[in-house]
Amino acid sequence: MFSASSLLTLVTLALGIAAKPVIIDRSPVLSIPLTKVHNITSGHNLVASGLARAQNFKDRAKAHDLAEIRKRQSVPVTNEVVTYLASVGVGASDTQYQLIVDTGSSNTWVGATTKYVPSSTSTDTGDRVSVTYGSGEFSGTEYIDEVTLSSSLVITSQSIGVASSSEGFEGTDGILGIGPDDLTEGTVSGVSTVPTVTDNLFSQGTISEKVVAISFEPTTSDEVTNGELTFGGTDSSKFTGDITYTSKTGDYWGITQTVTYGSTTIQSSLSGIVDTGTTLLYLEENGFDKYIEATGGTFDDNTGLYKITTAQFNALEDLVFTIGGTEFALTPNAQIWPRSLNTAIGGSASSIYLVVANLGGEEAGFDFIDGYVFLERFYSVFDTTNSRVGFATTSFTTATTN
Repeated sequence: MFSASSLLTLVTLALGIAAKPVIIDRSPVLSIPLTKVHNITSGHNLVASGLARAQNFKDRAKAHDLAEIRKRQSVPVTNEVVTYLASVGVGASDTQYQLIVDTGSSNTWVGATTKYVPSSTSTDTGDRVSVTYGSGEFSGTEYIDEVTLSSSLVITSQSIGVASSSEGFEGTDGILGIGPDDLTEGTVSGVSTVPTVTDNLFSQGTISEKVVAISFEPTTSDEVTNGELTFGGTDSSKFTGDITYTSKTGDYWGITQTVTYGSTTIQSSLSGIVDTGTTLLYLEENGFDKYIEATGGTFDDNTGLYKITTAQFNALEDLVFTIGGTEFALTPNAQIWPRSLNTAIGGSASSIYLVVANLGGEEAGFDFIDGYVFLERFYSVFDTTNSRVGFATTSFTTATTN
């Protein structure tokens, strides 16, 4: 009989352009290339991209149907600032598409840059598909096709969108959506929801649990091999101690957390979203104001971020997130933008910028986004089987990278 570990199929995505699929040891751990990309046309995009995405989250929480969501999306789209692109094969020819790995959405689609060419494995459903992200949008036709995550991870019948038009995805081909499948509701005509890649990996027997785990590391480079995306379970080599789990809330990968800074309670038992597609850490206005007052940050017109002096940085205390009864501390170094990348966001090379931004006033029970700057310090687990989200410390939690 197979052992439990042999039944657990893991997929790892190594951040980097030149990486090729690699089988690690003799375990079923397969690596897929993933490229970290900075897409910054002005300093304000760093904050604006997250706010545009947050507004879309809020609109969906309040909307009763997709038509209402679309009506609210009248603001110009703003490209994402940091994206992680997986090279995913589609069709009999295994055409490679560079897809954003996104926990904040669930549709998988292609065609933003590299055009989709139907092959012998393609079935045109004739159904229309349309998704708005705040930071972009696409519309087109839904197909059923073969999707190859690696040579040993082939989904034979995956529902994918094929874009006839898209905006906000320059330099990418689409999205690999790994959010809850409820987020696909109303996106494709004629169907209620669309099975995600995680759903199909499970239903086709490739993985034994509908679990996705993510490991990132803080970096000061635009492109670096330092991340891993795991389907079907967790990779114990990527975290330290135990994983703390908390119940999933809402349609997204939502959690409840309390945030403190020193002796100051910033947020108390509020609900929000964990999202790989958001770069910064966003707090609702009241909590954000408390944080800025405590740190002494001042607004910087060039970047849209708040900056602090060297003395204020030396006096920073941990920003502590209590999730599921466990404290996860963002160290002072984890609260600032990588200084070697200051000029990339329109800032001064000698300045120190905080990565905490203002989400705005309380609305629709949505009070924070734990974005990439949080996730690069902690291992995260998105467990559909048990409707929960997990976190653990890593060897990089207290790194002084920035």
